[in-house]
Amino acid sequence: MKPALSKIGDQMSKLTGVRAIMKDINETLQAGAGQQFINLSAGNPLILPEVEQLWRDCTQELLASSEYGEVVCRYGSSQGYAPLVEAIANDFNKRYGLNLSDRNILLTPGSQSLYFYAANVFGGYTSNGDLKEIVLPLSPDYTGYGGVTLCAEALIAYKPTLDIDAAAHKFKYRPDFSQLEITENTGCVIFSRPCNPTGNVLTDDEVKKIAALAAPFNAPVLIDSAYAPPYPALNFTEMTPVFGDNILHCMSLSKVGLPGERIGIAIGNEEWIHVLECFQTNMCIHPSRYGQAIAARAINSGKLGEISEQVIRSFYQNKFTVLKESLFAAMPKDLPWFLHRHEGAIFAWLWLDELPISDWEFYQELKQVGVIVVPGSSFFPGLREDWLHKHQCLRISLTGSDEEIAIGMQRLAKVTQQVYQRAAVSA
Repeated sequence: MKPALSKIGDQMSKLTGVRAIMKDINETLQAGAGQQFINLSAGNPLILPEVEQLWRDCTQELLASSEYGEVVCRYGSSQGYAPLVEAIANDFNKRYGLNLSDRNILLTPGSQSLYFYAANVFGGYTSNGDLKEIVLPLSPDYTGYGGVTLCAEALIAYKPTLDIDAAAHKFKYRPDFSQLEITENTGCVIFSRPCNPTGNVLTDDEVKKIAALAAPFNAPVLIDSAYAPPYPALNFTEMTPVFGDNILHCMSLSKVGLPGERIGIAIGNEEWIHVLECFQTNMCIHPSRYGQAIAARAINSGKLGEISEQVIRSFYQNKFTVLKESLFAAMPKDLPWFLHRHEGAIFAWLWLDELPISDWEFYQELKQVGVIVVPGSSFFPGLREDWLHKHQCLRISLTGSDEEIAIGMQRLAKVTQQVYQRAAVSA
């Protein structure tokens, strides 16, 4: 029997973005009939031995402590586990010269829930009937932003400018400040830094300019720092977290090996943190405390920051080097393909300019040779104008083995050549 859903129920029951693609990928893998696939689609971080051992050690410490029962057998504060709040405040004050108190920090069940809170607290229709927009200043960006608002018409994204080095087959997205509009109709601004899916890192000046545009309208700027320093420190170019009166610095501990524990962190203005905490109280009372308790130990010991910089960062830097060298060795030099400058995160982003077929069709052809990536058009939530570019890109995960990545790029290059050749012959 088909359930009778409300408007919101109908909207939220649909798969969006990459989740819809992942359904197709899972069905492909299950129906493979013995075919071996190189799966370069995953956003799941790999389990690194040093990282897993850190969480085992912290778990053993928690089990041996007198507070174990208090952590798992009692309700807690809606703000989150107090020792983790304190650990974050102390660490960030020391690292970045801040003056954070416990009232500047909120812990949530994953950062996706944090963006859901913010998108619906600051965006959508006001009591006066005015629409407050959720602005994504640079598209493409994280596909999950497409599902966070209960008011779909509130989400709006802006095309970037493309900084292209044609001879080197490289490019980079930059905010187009001539087009970006942040006005009295703006409820909040959201962007990822480093960016999922592209690996792009907005410069400090670009971040500060966006924050300055939003400041006169008291619109919070949420910086999604799921890949940023100090943990997981998956930045491969120099960058410093930017803080400010109208900035909500948003973090996740998923890429430091705790995706199963769902820990999101918001740092910012006390009044905004209070509003988001109230939303969380109504939503889920408080996030799970077990993961928070072991995270507090990892931060206080200094080991989380050390492992992020010395293990996690170098591991994925090497993965990208393997991908880049394999791709550049195999791809035809006379075709208009461009690899996005890799400045962070755990993905590579490939643009096939003048691609004769859509990214979805290209994805299907790659599956025929046993390689799975993610079509790029999933990563343009809120972009309302038609833009051919968004059907010409692919996200490639760095979570395969070195051999899988190298073979995958060789097969991708062969399919690329065949697709362009077919179009040339038919023309």
